[in-house]
Amino acid sequence: MADPFLYHTGDRSGYGCLGHEVQIEHIKAYVCRPSFFTDKAVIVIHDIFGWMFPDIRYIVDLIAGHGYITICPDFFKGTDPWKTTDHWADFADWMKHHDPTKVDKEADVVLKYLKEQCDAKKIGIVGFSWGGMAVHHLMLKNPQLTAGVSLYGIIRDPEERYNLLNPTFFIFGEKDHTISYDQITLLEEKLKQYCKVEYKIKVYPGQVHGFAQLKPEDMKPADKPYIEEARKDMIDWIKMFV
Repeated sequence: MADPFLYHTGDRSGYGCLGHEVQIEHIKAYVCRPSFFTDKAVIVIHDIFGWMFPDIRYIVDLIAGHGYITICPDFFKGTDPWKTTDHWADFADWMKHHDPTKVDKEADVVLKYLKEQCDAKKIGIVGFSWGGMAVHHLMLKNPQLTAGVSLYGIIRDPEERYNLLNPTFFIFGEKDHTISYDQITLLEEKLKQYCKVEYKIKVYPGQVHGFAQLKPEDMKPADKPYIEEARKDMIDWIKMFV
């Protein structure tokens, strides 16, 4: 199996996080708050590299900087994330034990924490790759989530995957070889047919899987405008509905 992350994921600059870690029932989580009180929150769902990966913590801090209590729980519940040293031939087996559609219990725990401990009234959700699939799933199942952004992650079955409960934005890279253009076209056609809430699909030219979560120092100059555009679009969608 080809590596879906065409950027060298093992070569990342360090990152000094702005937030802190907490324990919420059976889950650890990374939380970053803005410098002022807010009753708005965003859950970030990590990719296969887990909740401690520097890129995902950078995204949490970025969203918090826009005025949201932002939290990235460990949706792998203490089990090992995929590592850059793992072999892609084993990826299918790994995924059997890390199903992005089996996240409902953890999502409920985090929603309860945000409402009861952080006084959150409106809660959105953002996910990357594996986390994007989890977001797609949760936006079909959990009406407590005011809005969602799925970055290069979609559920390919069942047929009910188009009945979104609240506004959802799907972000894709044009050169993502894990999600074909035909799959994006089908998603658009079916959402137009079945979806009763606001949605958006956008494809970013020349971008590969994993493009939107890179820290500035890890970006390639030619990709930087598209990465920044995708992030602005993501934040704008959150601000519109959360």
